Amino acid sequence: MSRYLLATLLCIGACDRGEPPKGPSSTAATSSPSSAPHRRRVQPRRAAGPLRPAPAPDAATTPDGGADAATDGSVEAISEPGLTPPPLIGADGKPLPQTEDPPQQSPWFDAGVRALFRAIQNDDPKLAEAFFFPLAAYEQVKDVKDPKRDWERRLIANFRRDIHDYHKRLGPKPAEARLSGIDLPKARTKWMKPRSEGNKLGYFRVTHSRLRYQKADGAPATLDVTSLISWRGEWYLVHLNGFQ
Repeated sequence: MSRYLLATLLCIGACDRGEPPKGPSSTAATSSPSSAPHRRRVQPRRAAGPLRPAPAPDAATTPDGGADAATDGSVEAISEPGLTPPPLIGADGKPLPQTEDPPQQSPWFDAGVRALFRAIQNDDPKLAEAFFFPLAAYEQVKDVKDPKRDWERRLIANFRRDIHDYHKRLGPKPAEARLSGIDLPKARTKWMKPRSEGNKLGYFRVTHSRLRYQKADGAPATLDVTSLISWRGEWYLVHLNGFQ
């Protein structure tokens, strides 16, 4: 009888050790609450792509080569295609010097004119500040004690004021105004010798160009661009309305 009991106990112990575990712990890895938050945290990262800025729309150009405003009626504050300033600093880290190259109506100039009109439409000077005569050049040109202060307190400050004034001239529907182009009077283009305008270096200057546009009702109109001056063969705006 004792032999039978001993055999029975040995069989029961062996069966208990060989049986795989069962119960709630076998499903915890796939259905426990701790796994669900992990899946939810992944979702926002998948949705981050559309937050990247969309490319700027192409700008329209008039058939005669003049710059034109966007044709969709929008005056959103977007960067102007092509408005990448020419190099101002050399490989050695020093400002590039002035040249006597005649300024031209280049792609840079056309983009600058479009940016100028867009800045007036939006009442936002920052849209065209890349087209304004750069400080790095002004510090070389102007023969004053503190050219940076003069540039900040007078030139760029007046430019911003004039943008606000010209915005009002477009009327109650600035988005419907259309840029036609700009007229640069050759008769008013002149090489300004050193010391002629308190300047250490010479430059080309053209005064009283006309920014042509159409009002919302289609009527033609113009805005005065008082002075453009050259730097390294490119035109830059320096006085939008007056020499103050």
